[in-house]
Amino acid sequence: MHVVATAGHVDHGKSTLVRALTGEDPDRLAEEKRRGLTIDLGFASLALPSGRRLAFIDVPGHVRFLKNMLAGVSGVDACVFVVDSTEGWKPQSEEHLRILQLLGLRHGLVVLTKADEADDELVELARLDAAEHVAGTFLAEAPIVATDAVTGSGLDTLTDELDSLLARTPTASDLQRPRLWVDRAFAIKGSGTVVTGTLTGGRLVSDDSLTLLPEGRDVRVRSLQSLHRRCDVIEPGSRVAVNVVGVGHREAARGDALVRAGQWQASDTVDAELSVLASFEHRVTRRGAYVAYIGSGEHPVKLRVLGPSAIEPASSGFVRLHLPARLPLTMGDRFILREWGRSTTVGGGEILDVEPVLAASRARPDRSVERIIAERGLIEVAHLEKLTGSARPADLGRWAVAADHLASTEQRLLQAVDDAGPLGLDLAALDDFERAVITGVEGMESAEGRIRHGGGDPLADHWFAAAAEAAPFAPPAPDGVPRDELRMLVRQGRLTESGGLYFGADAVAGAAAAVARLLAVKPEGVTVAEIRDAWRTTRKFALALLAHLDSTGVTRRRGDLRVAGPRLPEI
Repeated sequence: MHVVATAGHVDHGKSTLVRALTGEDPDRLAEEKRRGLTIDLGFASLALPSGRRLAFIDVPGHVRFLKNMLAGVSGVDACVFVVDSTEGWKPQSEEHLRILQLLGLRHGLVVLTKADEADDELVELARLDAAEHVAGTFLAEAPIVATDAVTGSGLDTLTDELDSLLARTPTASDLQRPRLWVDRAFAIKGSGTVVTGTLTGGRLVSDDSLTLLPEGRDVRVRSLQSLHRRCDVIEPGSRVAVNVVGVGHREAARGDALVRAGQWQASDTVDAELSVLASFEHRVTRRGAYVAYIGSGEHPVKLRVLGPSAIEPASSGFVRLHLPARLPLTMGDRFILREWGRSTTVGGGEILDVEPVLAASRARPDRSVERIIAERGLIEVAHLEKLTGSARPADLGRWAVAADHLASTEQRLLQAVDDAGPLGLDLAALDDFERAVITGVEGMESAEGRIRHGGGDPLADHWFAAAAEAAPFAPPAPDGVPRDELRMLVRQGRLTESGGLYFGADAVAGAAAAVARLLAVKPEGVTVAEIRDAWRTTRKFALALLAHLDSTGVTRRRGDLRVAGPRLPEI
């Protein structure tokens, strides 16, 4: 399916043409029928001879309803640009064309209506006039078809041209990130809330779980309909009516968006490129009341020009827009900017960053994904896809990383490893990215929650272990020895801790052997003093060593004596 919008000046016959082609009246409001004037969006569909189907969005042409026109043309594939043969090009013809150009539309055709009310010369003048006005735009090479909806003349030719137009117009891509900008919300008795819009970015299926933004309401898809047919699956690029559960029809409105939770970055601040129309009579500065049209919504915005203080007519520049609500946006989304007071179109452009991190004075946005990465240093690739709409392979772990950020992080962590001492750096003190960086450096090894330069035991020649071994029953105090090094020496079995004192490994074995010799002579038990004298140490060290021997079953305490325990060594 393709979605095609009409465009053109008021009363040039857009709705009448759609009705003649499809047999469906796009003017659905009673006031529209009474006044003979399109006020809001209208919808119809057409099956072409090739079997292709298109959905028409018929937009109002009157300047008073331009916001409704803007709500309808976002996300369409092509346009049918309508010009009255008897009146020729008019102001809203020009404004509609510039809007479609700014929105990035690339496909369409021009239709001259009411051709039977004009003679051949007037029709030819209208054709030349239209061709002159569309020169240099996306419609420059478009066919121009003269028709009359009342008599039916030219409609067969127009149908064939529509078929050719759709054949050369790409269909919407399935990026597996559906987004539906809501252009209508209403209730159906017995079914509940229905929202409609043009689906882009991905497919929807019945029973899908979605989120309605900016309200953040979780909803479930009860059923789907496209072109009056119920469907279990709707492909991107389709007009769709979604019956949702979880939100009332008064809680959903034009400008809201249905998305899949977790796939989109909701933002109220964006950096964008703004192209100002040559017809705009003033410089664009931050001092103005502006309205941005994004998706199907109208949003008053605060604007800051990035770089110079103003953007001149017929030129482009970068701006930061502050929106009143958080919308699901991505790099490449298009917008139209109008001035509120004068009710004129300023221009439009493309969103370049939906989560700017630099101050406005420093920001220089562009279309580069690498710029997004460089400004942040690193970013998870899943989050990068939310911001840019495109998937990118990770550079490290789950991150895309700027080369200079990776190099500086590695250098900083290597210095931290050097500063951490022989045991290395505690990995628990690092975040996930830092751990991924340092563990990936060649020559590093991690053990027991620490990382250090590889190559042997870092405590192999530790001075305190040697000192404790040299004085087994009266070791020195561990002054100046980091506690983590003491713990590691204990875990390695090179030290034994008891009562806050640290003994060498041979001290425990020697102490046990000495006690065994004493008990061989006095099996009924020996005193602390006797043991102290045998060890040739002080009472402080003797009590600490005996506490360890008691706890490990080498000795047992019986009153003031020590007797043999189950683990007393044989002599």
